[in-house]
Amino acid sequence: MNPTLVAINPEEHNVEINLVYASPDNISGRAIYKRPLCLLHRDAEMALRKAVTNAGNMGYKIKIFDAFRPQEAQEMLWESLSDSSYIADPQQGSNHTRGTALDITLVDSEGRDLDMGTSFDDMSPLSHHFSDQVSPKAQANRLLLLNIMEEAGFEHIAHEWWHYALPENEAHALIQSVQLAELNPMHQ
Repeated sequence: MNPTLVAINPEEHNVEINLVYASPDNISGRAIYKRPLCLLHRDAEMALRKAVTNAGNMGYKIKIFDAFRPQEAQEMLWESLSDSSYIADPQQGSNHTRGTALDITLVDSEGRDLDMGTSFDDMSPLSHHFSDQVSPKAQANRLLLLNIMEEAGFEHIAHEWWHYALPENEAHALIQSVQLAELNPMHQ
């Protein structure tokens, strides 16, 4: 496996994983991952561990919708919705293709997603992190998630309440799918 990527699993990391792009139930309308493996850059994995602890101390658990994304998958998403407000142009590279970004939410002790005002990948102004057009409860839950993730070392993206990434992403190299040949995790 590429030495910069770490496999994330529910048992070891105490997270829930629902890799949305491994099924057709996503904005592209098709599965863009053939093998649903959750991978992160080792630096992001260390920060995730802090976030998991922060969330757990408050009685919540992190649910991961997406993490490392191969270039081919980034291109498929771009074909589905080529709006740079929500999807990074694959020609520029994405923090997901660096393995430094997570798309997440919080779940309560019963395993229910907290109300964030919109679903994951709702590509509208309602999904903007500080939208005042969602309920006060959803606004409070978004701020709770923001606090947990920023305390762990992640930054948010203003247009997506679910998206967190390590700062200075450009310092991390894009990870090409050919670098993953030994693992063959998500070749398209």
